[in-house]
Amino acid sequence: MSAVYINSAACISVQDTLNENFFQNLKPENSSQVLKVIEPNYKEFIPPAASRRMSKTVKMSSVASQYALKEARIENPDAIIVGTGMGCSQDSEKFLKNVLDNNEEFLTPTFFIQSTHNTVAGQIALGLQCHAYNFTYVNTSSSLEFSFLDAKLQINDGEAENILVGSTDEQTDRTMELYRLNKTIKKEENLPVDYLNSTTDGVIWGEGASFFVLGKDKTENSYAQLKDIQISNRLDLEETQQFIEDFLAKNNLKNDEIDAVILGFSGDAKSNVYYAKAMNLFENSALLYYKHLSGEFNTASGFSTFMACHILKNQEIPEVMMINSVKKDRIKNILLYNHLGGNDHSLVLLGKA
Repeated sequence: MSAVYINSAACISVQDTLNENFFQNLKPENSSQVLKVIEPNYKEFIPPAASRRMSKTVKMSSVASQYALKEARIENPDAIIVGTGMGCSQDSEKFLKNVLDNNEEFLTPTFFIQSTHNTVAGQIALGLQCHAYNFTYVNTSSSLEFSFLDAKLQINDGEAENILVGSTDEQTDRTMELYRLNKTIKKEENLPVDYLNSTTDGVIWGEGASFFVLGKDKTENSYAQLKDIQISNRLDLEETQQFIEDFLAKNNLKNDEIDAVILGFSGDAKSNVYYAKAMNLFENSALLYYKHLSGEFNTASGFSTFMACHILKNQEIPEVMMINSVKKDRIKNILLYNHLGGNDHSLVLLGKA
């Protein structure tokens, strides 16, 4: 298998990640139930007439993808692959509201057309006039990982040289109400959240869009090498360590050779136990967490991948992400482990480019 490189990374999140100095200005958030993204000035990127017809997730993705392509100096990628958990839920809600308000009569099709999950990848392709392979993965919390896997296989098989891969999810008022009712979101009385040692269920919900250009050739701007990905839909708690050890063995790595591990601690007691199990394998690695910076959502791993890319490129770990006090002089391998509510476990191995 030939190497696959991450040649650019762009992220719109609840942190000011479009700013060049974001690394020094990361602010943890533990006392709101829902976190909103810091949105760019869309007028600078999208014509206002088009912007009015776009949902938030399409706008976020359009801007993040433009940043990623510009940084990689690619005008037209050989493929566009997007992962999303909830898709264009704002337009879905508007369409369903119209159905109810109008007794299922005289409906305009616009919201329905724009409510499909593949609207994001389609809109990016339209903007670029890109007629290449265009695909959307909807696999809850492993949507981005499936997108990476697809892109990696295409580059390894010689079907593409540069691929735009992204992940995106937005919030909607009605869905957030339902998440409060079914206790997906933490109750007010359980705030502020202790992300690492929480004894209560529920999470702080976030949103965001992350885009990357994957290429077969290393460039002077390359962030990381995408070495391997493993996904498991179901995993018993007792199987967690074996799942990780088998993955490392497949890549001829010992536990000590992993310089940093980024874990998805979310403040949900039921989810955190998996990460606590994983931690025990890496006594000599820098242990990091990130959902106190991004919030939990289906494609939150896009934020952790973005952070991992910058850690590898800068050879520096932000203090605000550190769980333990292990410091590394040189960061060569980073392992990312994530899941959502105990399902869809993913491992991503990144190496220094």
